[in-house]
Amino acid sequence: MGVRLILREGVLTAVLSGEIDHHSAREIRGEIDETASRVKPKKIIFDFSAVQFMDSSGIGLIMGRCKLMQLWGGTVEIVRLPRKIEKIVSLAGLNQLCVIKGDNEFEAG
Repeated sequence: MGVRLILREGVLTAVLSGEIDHHSAREIRGEIDETASRVKPKKIIFDFSAVQFMDSSGIGLIMGRCKLMQLWGGTVEIVRLPRKIEKIVSLAGLNQLCVIKGDNEFEAG
């Protein structure tokens, strides 16, 4: 599991890859929070295009960043979800906390 962070024009994009479980979610959270605390982005985008597996730890990862961004007056987007992960995200109700965009709605910047 890995995360590559890209900061461009106040938007922090977290390009995730591999599997998101309890162990990897903790590492990803640390990297995102460290960078976000430093730069205070107006938006965090989670790009799931290279994620093969995610359990409930991934839901917690996203929810925590949503709460953080609410405190800062920012937003969270989830993009490029594989279908099986899209089901998990939908069942968790994350569409109530953040914007979820399909491939045709998201433009890589």
